[in-house]
Amino acid sequence: MKVILSSPSHSLSSDDSFQMPPLPTLPFDLIVEILARLPVKLLLRLRCICKSWNSLISHCKFAKKHLSLSTTSHLYKVSYSYPLTKCVLTLTCYPLGFVSTNVTTMVTQYKYPFDYYVEDYYMVGSCNGILCIAGYQKTSVILWNPSIRKFKELPPHPFKKTRWFSRIKTIYGFGYDSCTDYYKVIVVSHYEMRNDSGKCVDKIEVMIHTLGTDFWRSIQDFPFGGVPVEQSGHFVSGKINWLASKHWLRESSCFIVSLDLGNESYREILQPDYGEVGEDNFLTLGVLRDCLSIISGHVIWIMKEYGNKESWTKLFTISYMPDPSKYYIFTKALCVFDNHHQVLLESTRDWGTNWNTKLIVYNSRNSTFRFTNVPNNSAYNPRNGSPEVCVESLISP
Repeated sequence: MKVILSSPSHSLSSDDSFQMPPLPTLPFDLIVEILARLPVKLLLRLRCICKSWNSLISHCKFAKKHLSLSTTSHLYKVSYSYPLTKCVLTLTCYPLGFVSTNVTTMVTQYKYPFDYYVEDYYMVGSCNGILCIAGYQKTSVILWNPSIRKFKELPPHPFKKTRWFSRIKTIYGFGYDSCTDYYKVIVVSHYEMRNDSGKCVDKIEVMIHTLGTDFWRSIQDFPFGGVPVEQSGHFVSGKINWLASKHWLRESSCFIVSLDLGNESYREILQPDYGEVGEDNFLTLGVLRDCLSIISGHVIWIMKEYGNKESWTKLFTISYMPDPSKYYIFTKALCVFDNHHQVLLESTRDWGTNWNTKLIVYNSRNSTFRFTNVPNNSAYNPRNGSPEVCVESLISP
């Protein structure tokens, strides 16, 4: 099948024998390859060219092909306002070039208006261009692809209540099951309740929602007698990964729990050999270069082969900040830039009376730090969760 990329030729004179030759055409397969490498914003405009292009760009198979070739990512932060009794959720989009160089460029905002009052929301994570945003107190979850401005609000998950209970923490995870071609959201509800004898006991309930259904279902309890100690799980290689401990305040050593989204079974992922830097250091889990990563003290590790302990590799050893009067904790590694020697870090700094978080670009070649122009957050303000790096895609939630 061939597609003509221009209008038919027209006569240049009154002599019908003198006309432009027909313009060349491109094979349809080549057109697909060209379009699949274009940015999302341009593709949305090109849908208006003709019906065949609109059908192609709107097709789910083309969206997957485009995703496999997509190299453009943005940094997103969530915030919200409360006009009258409603809530307006706002996503602020920062191009990664702006973050890495601090060059002034266009910052885009996307808004999601609620028809009711909601509690604070935060960013759970991203997968294939879709952001997952959940509430600290409420049981609702939003899946949002800002590139195509489409979102979906999931049904509230049914939290089992008894007369005597208190919620400690609700932890989410979001990812994609390639075996079934479904996106799934996991919620781990950790709470205390009184048993028949009046004694307080810890309970953990794990539920899962498969996108395309209208219900949540319970799955196997969280394993190994542990509880997640971070706000969100991290999606890698078809699994959701949580940093867990025997106690939610990290009063015992941490370990990594992995949930396979395909067979919905758990396993423990072994940590790297930290050497002289023991496991007592504050650990944070993350994803870098599509690999599971962990920060121990000032060392960033990545697991190059998922599930293989021997594949843990030191990616960066971060030098200490030059000001010894201030104490920094690197709480998250957000991304490695294209030059491969700069990493974007979220850091928490002790100002004496409170803690604040900022985004820092660390250069491993010369061991220098640079604060970004992205506004800082108060670490204890639940309205300001961690930002998230998300790739451009045409995938609809």
